[in-house]
Amino acid sequence: MDRYESAKQLYAAAGVDAEKALAALKEIPISVHCWQGDDVIGFDGADSLSGGIQTTGNYPGRARTPEELLADIRKAFSLMPGKKRLNVHACYAFLGEDKGKVDRDRYSYKHFERWVTFAKELGLDGVDFNPTFFAHPMVKDGLTLSSPDETVRRFWVEHGKRSLEIAAEMGKAFGKPCLVNIWIPDGFKDVPADRLGPRLRLQKSLDEMLASYDKKYVIPAVESKVFGIGVESYTVGNNEFYQNYAATRGVCCLLDNGHYHPTEVVSDKIPSLLAFYDKVALHVTRPVRWDSDHVVLFEDELKEIAKEIVRNDATEKVMIGLDYFDASINRLSAWVTGQRSMQKALLYALLLPNESLKDLQDAGNFTRLMVEQEKAKMLPFTDVWAEYLKRQNLSENYYDEIALYEESVLKARQ
Repeated sequence: MDRYESAKQLYAAAGVDAEKALAALKEIPISVHCWQGDDVIGFDGADSLSGGIQTTGNYPGRARTPEELLADIRKAFSLMPGKKRLNVHACYAFLGEDKGKVDRDRYSYKHFERWVTFAKELGLDGVDFNPTFFAHPMVKDGLTLSSPDETVRRFWVEHGKRSLEIAAEMGKAFGKPCLVNIWIPDGFKDVPADRLGPRLRLQKSLDEMLASYDKKYVIPAVESKVFGIGVESYTVGNNEFYQNYAATRGVCCLLDNGHYHPTEVVSDKIPSLLAFYDKVALHVTRPVRWDSDHVVLFEDELKEIAKEIVRNDATEKVMIGLDYFDASINRLSAWVTGQRSMQKALLYALLLPNESLKDLQDAGNFTRLMVEQEKAKMLPFTDVWAEYLKRQNLSENYYDEIALYEESVLKARQ
């Protein structure tokens, strides 16, 4: 008997169908971000990242052109199991002859159609989209949609409208909705004299942006944050603002597990939102003391996040996306490691006897609940994961292939 067959029997004895878990896992889409490959520089003219975020490290081989980024994505995605989507920021517009002539407030679908074609070539499940409210001269005094300068505010409102239009065409191209995530860097480094005014302007701007969009093919989401670099004292789009905005406007709330106080956990927030929202969006990262966007690893909080998605039968309600950018290591390895970690966490959750554990909790049998939870940790999860990779013609060892790509492709970019 091979290791998977043995593992399957052990899981069956615990009341878990391993085959059912494998079948479910391969159907859960994970939206993988395009910006890990070039340190969030994009194609529209920025030469550095700004706006409350930063990428650290200078590992050689960063993608410098659209062609290089597409090649890196193609290679990285070939080493990722499961169903995938591609998450694109507006700063990754293929502008062509429009570069230097058309700004973000006038971007259109033609500037992103190549991403759709590319995603279809890779056999992806779809494309998600993000307006880019950072790394641009029109970010004035650290503000965009909340700016008191009407010219600045209007520019970014128009960018948001164009983004929703672009996303609608992306959704139509795949016949399924495109998630549009709205995050802005707005805030102040020191204690502000007015906390309400910027939030009222942000509310007005969002209302104007979302006044009209294709509800069949676009799912708008708003993303809060505690603070950012240069905006340590006050963030306009904080959690309370966006939770209330999403609830009153019927849009989606996006949870980024690096955007809260270190003692808060997104795994606890997911079921809270599921009580009120049909859809919940998720950005999975690995905060190290703050929103530092480290590569996602198979760690305890990631397992808890996956448990809440699975045990609440929310694999079609929670839209999972990755968001990290590490320039201190090989960027392709960062991509693959993070995506596989998310898949591992989902499989781990799918292989738990969730119903029987819930019954023990409801019965108040907390002693046995603890014992059974500990027993589940020792089941041969790794053997089921190995079988999952085998069925997708992949190996646990992806490092060698990435190292070969580095030698043959990345090192030539010096």
